[in-house]
Amino acid sequence: MSIYLDNAATSFPKPESVYQAVDHAMRQVGTSPGRGGHRRSLEAARIMFKAREAIAGLFSIPDSSRIIFTHNATGALNLALHGTLLPGDHVITTSMEHNSLLRPLRALGKSAVEVTVVPAGGDGLVDPDDIRKNLKRNTRMVAVGHMSNVCGAVQPIDRIAALCHEADAIFLVDAAQSAGSINIDVLSTGIDMLAAPGHKGLLGPPGTGFLYVAPHVTVKPILEGGTGTDSTSEEQPLTMPDGFEAGTHNLPGIAGLKAGIDFIRERGMDALFQHELNLLDEVMFQLRSIRGLTFYGPEEGQRGGVLSFTISGIDASLLAAELDQRFDIAVRAGLHCAPQAHRTLGTFPDGTLRLSPGWANTSEEIAFFSDAVVQCVKSLRETF
Repeated sequence: MSIYLDNAATSFPKPESVYQAVDHAMRQVGTSPGRGGHRRSLEAARIMFKAREAIAGLFSIPDSSRIIFTHNATGALNLALHGTLLPGDHVITTSMEHNSLLRPLRALGKSAVEVTVVPAGGDGLVDPDDIRKNLKRNTRMVAVGHMSNVCGAVQPIDRIAALCHEADAIFLVDAAQSAGSINIDVLSTGIDMLAAPGHKGLLGPPGTGFLYVAPHVTVKPILEGGTGTDSTSEEQPLTMPDGFEAGTHNLPGIAGLKAGIDFIRERGMDALFQHELNLLDEVMFQLRSIRGLTFYGPEEGQRGGVLSFTISGIDASLLAAELDQRFDIAVRAGLHCAPQAHRTLGTFPDGTLRLSPGWANTSEEIAFFSDAVVQCVKSLRETF
């Protein structure tokens, strides 16, 4: 039995419709939108438009032209940060963030952008009052990951959004772990910029992602080049979304992303999310008797489909390797590109073992995984 429990990194397998959409775009379309007036290029443009509309529908975005396709959430976050912030601006973020957010902020900090990192609690949750206390006159943005990729903590983004609006600050949400799992309504929540990858919870292929930019937010392109529009000008156009999508699009990936979103809407996002939570509850129940085991993150109701744990005396990376080699079980161990989060949880520098089930996992697989963990722990303790 081969078991994949690393969906927080990349969801696998994809729904069959995703593979079919990618194959159709590769074999039957084979080109990009805006690169010609022939029928294949026009079909590519239709695929792009339908994908934008699918994203808009999922996140309650009223104007799909405000959705910029990127190659991943990292690209979306870099565009949101480097395309918006100026020297003298102040940004607030949290200690639970992924390096995809923290590293560009650190780079901007060297260019006279002031960055404040608000510490989360030991359960990974951020108190909005701590963000309020750090607001300044020059606070231009608050940038927060919706759900932790380490412990699954889901931040209260509605309360944080309200603080941002009171302070006239842009609210940027990194939805890398929550998009496709937790319902996000950009209008009712008050999200000004939303960054997400396509290859995780949205069930699309790698090399896809997007950034939503609200109409009142001004952003500048950070990549110049061919757009297929306004070709007479040597200056980069600022029109949405063309001016922010220089170069050839990943059309097969975007076609697959649209199919992934369609699958989510057909199955029901809430049902898919509850399935993941139920599987994690089974894991916690079945592993509860292991001596020295600690689960990390908040209580039920404040966490998503990611679970991290450590076992005293057992190296998490070694345990993950044993699960892979002996049982063909894929999990992830270490710092998960989020060292600040592990410092917050008290698991730095060794990190944790993380599992993240997906739509295709079953209770039988969870039982097999749990039994494998017990066997590996017993073997490792006898060896070391």
